Amino acid sequence: MKKILVTGALGQIGSELLRQLRANYGTNNVIGSDIWQKEDEEGPFEIVDVTDEKAIYNAAKKHNADTIMHLAALLSAKAESVPQLAWNLNMGGLMNALEAARELDLQFFTPSSIGAFGPTTPKKHTPQETTMRPTSMYGVNKVAGELLCDYYFYRYGVDTRGVRYPGLISYMTPPGGGTTDYAVEIYYDAIKHKQCTSYIAEGTYMDMMYMPDALNAVVKLMEANPDKLVHRNAYNISAISAAPEDFAGAIRKHIPEFELKFDVDPVRQQIAESWPDNIDSSAAEEEWGFKAEYDIDLMTEDMLTKLQMK
Repeated sequence: MKKILVTGALGQIGSELLRQLRANYGTNNVIGSDIWQKEDEEGPFEIVDVTDEKAIYNAAKKHNADTIMHLAALLSAKAESVPQLAWNLNMGGLMNALEAARELDLQFFTPSSIGAFGPTTPKKHTPQETTMRPTSMYGVNKVAGELLCDYYFYRYGVDTRGVRYPGLISYMTPPGGGTTDYAVEIYYDAIKHKQCTSYIAEGTYMDMMYMPDALNAVVKLMEANPDKLVHRNAYNISAISAAPEDFAGAIRKHIPEFELKFDVDPVRQQIAESWPDNIDSSAAEEEWGFKAEYDIDLMTEDMLTKLQMK
C-alpha cells in the first residue's frame, strides 16, 4: 500500500483508521472521502457519494491510489429502520468500489461483521465457515458483500480482503447506530453520569473489540502475504465476549458507584440475540498472524482514562 483511498472516512471506523494510516504511510498518501468534509481536515480529502457510479473511480484515479478501503455503510440499527436505503448504500456503494478496484487494478478492503451470522449459526466458538442466514438487512448486506468480494477475486483477480468485525468500542467516536454501540454508551455515561441504561438485556453476550486492535487488524491483513490468504474476505476476528453486566463490573473497579439499568429495545435485542456469543478467530491467527492485545480490563482502564481527558 502506497496511496490509499478511504471511503466513509468520517464514520466510526474510518475517522480513526484515517489517522492511523496517515501516521503509518504519510499524510499525503492517504486520501479521505465522505459525503461531507470537516473544516479542519489535515490531509487530502474528496467529497464522494459512493452511490454515484463513477465517484469512487474518479477519486482513486485522480490521486493515483493503489488501494481502496471501503468503509461507507449504514450500521445495523439504522439499516433496519431504512432497509431500502441500506441496500442501495451498502450494496450499491460496494459494487461501485469494487468496480473502481477492478478497472484500476487496486488492492481492496471492506469490513464484514458478526451481523453476517444469524439465529441458526452456532453461538459458541462460531466457526470460520458455518451457517449464515441473518435476519436483519444489515446482515443480509454483509453476507452478500462477502460473496461479492469473493466473486471479484475469483472472476477478475481483484486483491480483495476483509474481516468480520465484532462490536467496536472507541473513545474517539460517539455511538453511531450499531447494535453493539450500547457498550460504547456505557463508558460515556459512566464518565458523565455514573450510571447507564442499556438497551440490550442482561446476559446477552456478544463479541467486542477495542478500536486499536480493530485498526491494527486492517493494516496487518492488508500487508499480509496474499499467497497465505485462504478466507480472504471474511476473517473472524474477536477479542472480548461480554454482556452488559460484564462491562459494568469492569467499570466499577474504577468507578465503584457506577449503576447499570436496563430498558430493552426489542429491535436491537432481536438483532443481538441472532448473533454469536463468541467466535473462533483461529483462521486469522494462522493465515496472517491476527492477535488482539486488549481484554475487557485493559480496554476499560484505557477507555475511562481517555474519556476523562476528552
